[in-house]
Amino acid sequence: MTHAQTHRMTQAGNGSAEGLGHSGPGWPGPGGRAAEAGVAVTTDGLPAWLDPVASAARSVQPQQLSRFLPPESGAGRQSAVLVLFGEGERGPELLLMERSGTLRSHAGQPSFPGGALDPEDGDQATTGPLRAALREAEEETGLDPDGVQLFGVLPRLYIPVSSFVVTPVLGWWRAPSPVGVVDPAETARVFTVPVADLTDPANRATAVHPSGHSGPAFLVESALVWGFTAGVIDRIVHYAGWERPWDRARQVPLDWRA
Repeated sequence: MTHAQTHRMTQAGNGSAEGLGHSGPGWPGPGGRAAEAGVAVTTDGLPAWLDPVASAARSVQPQQLSRFLPPESGAGRQSAVLVLFGEGERGPELLLMERSGTLRSHAGQPSFPGGALDPEDGDQATTGPLRAALREAEEETGLDPDGVQLFGVLPRLYIPVSSFVVTPVLGWWRAPSPVGVVDPAETARVFTVPVADLTDPANRATAVHPSGHSGPAFLVESALVWGFTAGVIDRIVHYAGWERPWDRARQVPLDWRA
């Protein structure tokens, strides 16, 4: 992404902050810090191009992100993912991984690093998801959590097929570290995707499952990103003001194994 493109993205996002964001008991406000010691959430020192994401992340409602919301009963397995933005050779980029094809759930799918909360992660209503997102990212990709600045938390969402209640945690890769496959049984590959490619209309489509479910998809880095991960990316791109018109009639069929 060129400097000019980054500038246009930032300018567009400044006018569309109504949309992304989450605050409540235990969650920090703008530029604030988490309630419990040990894990900070702060927007201090973010690069300008991330301002629209941070700004939007303070006001979005769950239903603006997905129609699949956590059960009111409280059922579901609490988990978290790390939505990690960095700066690469082509400008702003996002860290993704491809899950191993032998896993029982979401096998072979590109995804954010993440997983279920462990007891040692702490309170699931406050900093538990923050610790889980960083811990899982380190376990799956080998990244150094000390180089990650957490700057926002999105509302909890739900993945019906696996009964996961997922908290997307937003991070800035302030000090990049080497990443790669740590355990081939869990991860097939680790890769980054330029934000410019995610916003390129030529790389966008609608994924259609045989069950009838359809949702946004991205064809990037020799991968088809769809499902929960693509849905979160799509909403971030939209509410940050980075979205460009794309052909929603362009379909990519999935099979029953997906």
